[in-house]
Amino acid sequence: MRLVLQLVARLLLIVALCLGAATVWATFDAYRSVDRATAASAQRVAQALQALYWRELLLRSSRAREHLLPVPDWRTLETMKLISPGVCVEFQPAAAFEKPLCGQSQGIGKTPPRWFASIVPTFLGSHAEVVRPVSPRAAAAGTVVATPDAAAAISLAWEYILNVIDVALLMAAAIALLASLAIAHALAPARTIVTALQRMARGQYRTKLPRFRSMELAMIGSAVDALGGRLEEATEQRAALTRRLIEIRDDERRALARELHDEFGQNLSAILAFANTIEMASAKESKDNGIAQDARMISQATHHLMASLRDALKRLRNPLPEELGLEASLVNLVDSWRSQSAARPTIQLDLRGDLTDISGPAATTAYRVAQECLTNALRHSSAREISLRIERQAGEDDALLIRVEDDGGGDAERVAQSAGFGLTGIRERVAAAGGSLSILPASRGLSVAATIPLAA
Repeated sequence: MRLVLQLVARLLLIVALCLGAATVWATFDAYRSVDRATAASAQRVAQALQALYWRELLLRSSRAREHLLPVPDWRTLETMKLISPGVCVEFQPAAAFEKPLCGQSQGIGKTPPRWFASIVPTFLGSHAEVVRPVSPRAAAAGTVVATPDAAAAISLAWEYILNVIDVALLMAAAIALLASLAIAHALAPARTIVTALQRMARGQYRTKLPRFRSMELAMIGSAVDALGGRLEEATEQRAALTRRLIEIRDDERRALARELHDEFGQNLSAILAFANTIEMASAKESKDNGIAQDARMISQATHHLMASLRDALKRLRNPLPEELGLEASLVNLVDSWRSQSAARPTIQLDLRGDLTDISGPAATTAYRVAQECLTNALRHSSAREISLRIERQAGEDDALLIRVEDDGGGDAERVAQSAGFGLTGIRERVAAAGGSLSILPASRGLSVAATIPLAA
């Protein structure tokens, strides 16, 4: 899962938890706000009644002030304005009974669902009555009792929660969206870092990352740049060592070719001459042709050894590109394989681009790769057709492409993982030249492709 999606998911979880906590708090606050409204209604009605009593006292004579006052007319519109919706206020005078006066209860709030109406009182408890005394004189005239309407209180609480939850949802969505955009913007340089690492995996170590604003990403970018530099240095050292080893190996091959030519070649020629002499002498002096037949067999074996020696010397000596050029040497290579046997597979040579100015290590490497690939295709597969394609890819990145493809089947993955001497030599030469080698399945067989950069 992508890091951005993980962070956004965690952020949404945190927002959901905060939203849930805000909903619980809003429920508690809305439910308890009814208690506050009840207390405020009781206090306001008590103060209004006390003011009515004092007005009655002021209108009476001082002689009548000692008698108990009758209950004033408090059930008026002015008193209704003092009572919060959903609250009933009852005045209990000392010597009389008064009906309660209720605030507006019909049509207030929104009808809550049943689960809300049953859960909230269970967890938050019921509302308590609020009692306030009315004492215009030393003796109490009565008490004001305010009682909230339970159904109206729950309806008001539900309406309050709906109003709050709408705002909370909008805020949560806005926070999640803005935070997601901020996270995506902050992690956008990660794609640049991954692209640089992918280029390094393909061998392009000269990768300079831009300077990032984030300290953490800047540290990662510096580490990637340093890693690329060290890998490039190590690759150059390894390529130089491989080139030196190839030079030493080529020198040894040339020395071995000289030794084989001088020693074995001369001795085989002498053996062939002796065998011919013995055969001719035996044929003249004796009627028994056994010695002549043995001499003839020695001659045949010597011819076979000399042919094998010529093939070995051809592979050990300096490659033809140093003498004939790359294009002519490749033509000679293909012609030599074609001329060995009529039963050989058909070899198609496709030369593209200007190959005349390609020389030195690049030409030698290309020739050796083509030679080894053709040898493997002819010896280790049942191919009926082999295609050798040499193409110069001109442009900013001047390179030489060598592709050998056959129809002899085979497992590309197994061949690529094999550690055969021939394939190992190809890898070493291509790596020393700074190129790349790939072994892939073809339509009916295998395809070996090598890319060799050409020096400017």
